[in-house]
Amino acid sequence: MDLRVAALTDAAALARLGADAFVAKFGHLYTPDNLANFLADAHSEAKVAKEIADPAMRVMVAERDGRLLGYCKLVMICGWPEHARAATVIELKQLYTAPEATGQGIGAALMDRAMEEAAAFGAGEIQLSVYSENPGAQKFYARYGFAKVADIHFMVGEQRDEEFLFAKLL
Repeated sequence: MDLRVAALTDAAALARLGADAFVAKFGHLYTPDNLANFLADAHSEAKVAKEIADPAMRVMVAERDGRLLGYCKLVMICGWPEHARAATVIELKQLYTAPEATGQGIGAALMDRAMEEAAAFGAGEIQLSVYSENPGAQKFYARYGFAKVADIHFMVGEQRDEEFLFAKLL
């Protein structure tokens, strides 16, 4: 498996992978309209291309034999400054793997790379949001030293999801 920074030529494949991963894990929770509106906004090719080009973001991909298996995004700006405990806080977003590739160590490899990127950036803390009813993801992040610091929410269309803000001091 190869890990690398995403290129603009990856935007379409990353948009598809993000939508597929989200639907596979969470699609059943939403009405068709809320899901469609969310996917059109959050996982559009144009939005992903804009994120790849944004100097305040790092989009990292995992691939094997030219096929994208997963990705994660680091936002080099604090997403929840009211909960920041360090001077330089970044956000980890969308640590996703292809639905058929879950359990192959891709998430761990991406997390390791994200931690390296955060350290190289000089971050003192990493924040991330995790769905309150996703204990598997919560356990995964806890293995890396993340812990809940606040209750937050996440909107999918017009539906409000209760989430936990997890963070780790570096």
